[in-house]
Amino acid sequence: MSGIDPSATVHPMAVVEDGAQIGAGCTIGPFAIIGPEVTLAENVTVKPHALVTGWTEIGAGCTIFSFASVGEIPQDLKYAGERTRLVIGRNCRIRENATLHSGTEHGGGITRMGDNCLVMAGAHVGHDAQIGNNVILANYAGIAGHVVIEDNVIVGALSGIHQFVRIGEGAIIGGVSRVTHDVMPFGMVASSDGTLNGLNLIGLKRRGMAREDIAALREAYRTLADTDAPLVEAARDLGEEAQSDAVRKLAAFFTTASGRSFLRPQ
Repeated sequence: MSGIDPSATVHPMAVVEDGAQIGAGCTIGPFAIIGPEVTLAENVTVKPHALVTGWTEIGAGCTIFSFASVGEIPQDLKYAGERTRLVIGRNCRIRENATLHSGTEHGGGITRMGDNCLVMAGAHVGHDAQIGNNVILANYAGIAGHVVIEDNVIVGALSGIHQFVRIGEGAIIGGVSRVTHDVMPFGMVASSDGTLNGLNLIGLKRRGMAREDIAALREAYRTLADTDAPLVEAARDLGEEAQSDAVRKLAAFFTTASGRSFLRPQ
């Protein structure tokens, strides 16, 4: 039997399959479908005609809008029915026609999204993606399998992120961009060919980063853009000399193993 908290509101034309766990204060609209291995924490809203299925956990305060498909099996031909998961944090908004898929066995078995994320209409989160907090995926952004997106990232509309790419904290990807290599923290990709065009200065200011840290990041960016040395080597030197935590974070990103190599500062 499903476990539906007495304070939850489930429309009589919704389908909540046996085994689903529905938390306090949840609202499930007409023609929504909740699968048998789904757990909704408190105050989750599932709008009419939305699907939440698979071994899926939805955090408190999330809203899943009409025609979203959350927790379906991965789009991976190697997938053979393994029991894998999708975990979504608190206060996320999954808009109309968005798709978020569960993980694969060879990819770690779990797709994960943090807190306070916004997945706009038509956006896709592929299998085994690891998405941080406060991330915005604009309309029809495509996040391929095994992608890592750190906190406070914005991915613009109609952009595609290649599998195994990492997007560093605070970066911004402009609309209609093709990103095939790792994007450094606080970086800005503002062209369709996926080149690194500078720092996300507006985002840094909006987040209240100290002026000294922004100045240090600008100097670090210039250093990396001007060097003829390998990026990893240059970043390691920057990290050893840096007085700014932001620069040390940037340097650490380059000295972490990459499956796709890095976009080079221009």
